[in-house]
Amino acid sequence: MGTSVTISTATDDDAEQILKLQYLCYQSEAALYDDYAIEPLTQTLASLRAELAESCVMVARLGPEVVGSVRGTVDADGTARIGKLMVHPRLQRHGLGGRLLAAVEQRLAQERAAKRYRLLTGHRSEGNLRLYRSHGYAPVGTEQLTRRLSMVTLEKELTTAS
Repeated sequence: MGTSVTISTATDDDAEQILKLQYLCYQSEAALYDDYAIEPLTQTLASLRAELAESCVMVARLGPEVVGSVRGTVDADGTARIGKLMVHPRLQRHGLGGRLLAAVEQRLAQERAAKRYRLLTGHRSEGNLRLYRSHGYAPVGTEQLTRRLSMVTLEKELTTAS
């Protein structure tokens, strides 16, 4: 390709590309749980723009194309909630998800005083669970949301290496 992937803070100009990427990336999750009404597939552009204004949103770019993204917020007790980590299917399994995760963790710690990180994923999402465990996250709970879906909560404390 000749162009390397760069990671930076998302801007409002990225909203449409992020939403299209999100729709593409979450098709596999919807199929896994046989639920095409999941929030990432129904989120509106206006709602995403509001998240961009309030949250820490990072993007991975290959040239001008947004090929990955992740979002995070930090609550009053210092818990960072990380979500919607996604990488374009053609670039998965090359370490980009881990790079995005590390970038949002660093930004949340530096700019929003995060003390710990928390994220959720579906119980059947083995690739996600593997990625999060490899980056130091440990399961701390599971909540059954529907007959077909349980959400696994994973956490990681801030370390000096983060």
